[in-house]
Amino acid sequence: MEPIVNRYARSQYQFLDTWDAGIVLSGAEAKSVKKGSVNLKGAYVGFENGELWLKNAHISPYQQNNQRGYSPTRPRKLLLKKKEIVYLATKTQEKGLTVIPEKVYSKHGLIKVSIALAQGLQRHDKRAKIKKRDTDRSIQRALKQYVD
Repeated sequence: MEPIVNRYARSQYQFLDTWDAGIVLSGAEAKSVKKGSVNLKGAYVGFENGELWLKNAHISPYQQNNQRGYSPTRPRKLLLKKKEIVYLATKTQEKGLTVIPEKVYSKHGLIKVSIALAQGLQRHDKRAKIKKRDTDRSIQRALKQYVD
């Protein structure tokens, strides 16, 4: 399974720290995720009753399984150690910090979600990021030209 990456989040946030969390899925949802039918754009991680929940992540219904009343964007529980959940909950109380899903992947047959403690980028930060990427690209082109 190829990892499903949240590219939108990568452009809008600066990732400070990441964790790998398990996710509670039904059997048909797990098959759909392994097939790659996940969209993380607009997804976020919320806290309820001392638990982490993945919200607004779209997992398409598995075609071979007819599920009545299936909601593709239902909240799904994330599995982390209690100490890590408490740490994330306290960090999100700080101004400008949030927890967002970075990517979904399979590891040893289990579905994992990489979540990140992130800080929103300002418009000038985004411009600087694009400018740095463009200059790095032009430097690589110039070096490649001289090496050949």
